[in-house]
Amino acid sequence: MEGHDDEGWRDMGWRTAAVAAVLCTSAVGTSAFASEASPSSPSSSYGFAPDARPIVGAKQPGEAETLQPGASYRSSLPRAATRYYRLELDADTNAYVSATAVPRTDDKLSLSDGLKVSVRTADGHSCSTQTARFGASGSPHPITASGARTTSPRTPLCTDGGTYYVVVERVGTAASPGGDWDLELTAATEPGLRQTGEATAPRSWDSATPAPPTGAARSRPGGPGFARAASLGQGVWRTGLSPGQTLFYRVPVDWGQQLSATAELDGAGGDARGYTADALDLTLYNPVRVAVEDTDRGYDGSRRAAALAPVPPVDYRNRYTGIPRVKGMRFAGSYFLAVHLSAAVADDFGDGPFGLTLRVRIKGAAQDGPGYAGQSVPRNLFQVSPQERAAGGADLGTGNGDTAMRAVAVGGIGTGTVLLVVLGVWTLTARRRAAVQMRARAQNPTA
Repeated sequence: MEGHDDEGWRDMGWRTAAVAAVLCTSAVGTSAFASEASPSSPSSSYGFAPDARPIVGAKQPGEAETLQPGASYRSSLPRAATRYYRLELDADTNAYVSATAVPRTDDKLSLSDGLKVSVRTADGHSCSTQTARFGASGSPHPITASGARTTSPRTPLCTDGGTYYVVVERVGTAASPGGDWDLELTAATEPGLRQTGEATAPRSWDSATPAPPTGAARSRPGGPGFARAASLGQGVWRTGLSPGQTLFYRVPVDWGQQLSATAELDGAGGDARGYTADALDLTLYNPVRVAVEDTDRGYDGSRRAAALAPVPPVDYRNRYTGIPRVKGMRFAGSYFLAVHLSAAVADDFGDGPFGLTLRVRIKGAAQDGPGYAGQSVPRNLFQVSPQERAAGGADLGTGNGDTAMRAVAVGGIGTGTVLLVVLGVWTLTARRRAAVQMRARAQNPTA
């Protein structure tokens, strides 16, 4: 009997060991992913979405590959090049695209170097155009430009369903760097409303500069890209930032809430002297990666702070204004803060890292949304989850920047849960087998 029992328990034992090995592998994978999501070194590349699909930009519209809403893509853009991508849209939803360009860390950039994104109809009519540039510092870092096709009566030539083209261009001069830039592309759609309301922007909002939060700072390393942005809520947060580095954070902001943020760079210490123009840059992006507000500060080795100009509370009707920093606050969801420290800071003040303090305030109670007639793609893009709402964003921990990454996290938890359930089934089966064998031996001792 003991031989049979040992065999049964040995059988369960190797299976348990196998499960444990898988669980350990999952834990190692999770640890490695957490490491990947930590702040990138000045020489490392942008943190692309792990599920980004490769796509080749076409030289002619007729050869363009299709961008699917809800997906992320990885492409490239040569110097002075124009590349085309296709969108297939209906007549009822708004569509948004973004392109993030990642120059090489040794690129010598000028004020004129940048990225231009347009959305055009099949017959070439422009629905939107935006250009992003690297700024006076010329420091290589990720920059993002975006485009949109909306069904607003104000753009009547862009309201039909059918084929549209996303046009991505690299702008600059003959002296621009010659190497290709990597690109991350995203597309998203926003449904219409169940009931249309007043098509005018709110007449007034509190534009006074709020006092930044105070108190003890909590450690929160940033992520290396939008998809791997670390989660922040209201409070004071602390990390290190090296010259040439860009950190990304996501902040849940609900309907009716007003976001403000300040980035403070510690003094260099010692006897170093010098000055770097546009050294510390802070940019706010909305859930579809449209730049809402940007600010920068020079650095002379003493403590410096860059504060965003006041933006209005999140309101669907903000889209009806022509003021970019108001218009950008048109959705609830995850907003992004990108903090960059110019590579030139190292010339006078060393390689760092320098202490960085982020002060984030979210003012106002969450309100009901506008009443969408359907779902966004990706799903739930324009809402704050009940968990985030209940926590007020104050204790979110480091996390992942988009819906796809949240799905990966949930999937990982689900896999572990399934493995534990399987282990439990094996344990129960082994015990039942042993009990049956014991009863059989008791009934027939000579067997």
